[in-house]
Amino acid sequence: MLVAAAVCPAPPLLVPEVAAGAAAELGDARTACSDAVAVLAASRPDLLVVVGAADQDHLGPYPQGARGSFRGFGVEADVHLGEGEEGPRLLPPSLAVGAWLLRRARWGAAPVEGLGVAQRLDAGRCLETGRELAAREARVALLVMGDGSACRTLKAPGYLDERAAAFDAAAARALGAADAAALAALDAELAAELLAAGRAPWQVLAGAAEGAGLDGRLLYEDAPYGVGYFVAAWS
Repeated sequence: MLVAAAVCPAPPLLVPEVAAGAAAELGDARTACSDAVAVLAASRPDLLVVVGAADQDHLGPYPQGARGSFRGFGVEADVHLGEGEEGPRLLPPSLAVGAWLLRRARWGAAPVEGLGVAQRLDAGRCLETGRELAAREARVALLVMGDGSACRTLKAPGYLDERAAAFDAAAARALGAADAAALAALDAELAAELLAAGRAPWQVLAGAAEGAGLDGRLLYEDAPYGVGYFVAAWS
């Protein structure tokens, strides 16, 4: 059963070594992420699963100890999902950022696994995946890594799209209210057009949260670099 969840943005720029001189720009987001991860630890889970967007066309599990790297971003730094064997595959960037957040929090509250979710995975499969995750242990927590639209300004990665602000506002309301039904109802095609990489991971969370009766708090909401970033804690 899902007992807690933290939702965090997934840009590698969240890692100060990657952001370098611009590290201070996401200082408030890092602080909010730390607060959200603390909620996960306080829930005393039997299992923590880090869920994040990936480019592959299918779901991809990653075992405890799996390695992520920021070398592709010019930083000689690696991270791991807790202690254990590395496994044959590198974590996708979203899960690597999640692993960095856990390392920063000195996570030791429960075993950790990862799940990479294809950004175009349909809502029904996302919801079913979430239900399966929630049923794995008596007390399951999720760290959900994903961004909102990337079309909030002219300089955004996807340029300006007038639909982006409304999409992000709906996502923020749902995340802040722990509204699983509203997350499940997010339009997958619109999310893809707006480059909203968090849609599929959020809908995995929606499936996991069905019937859990969790309360939500929105800890951070902003659109630096024209991308919607949200931090929320459910418990």
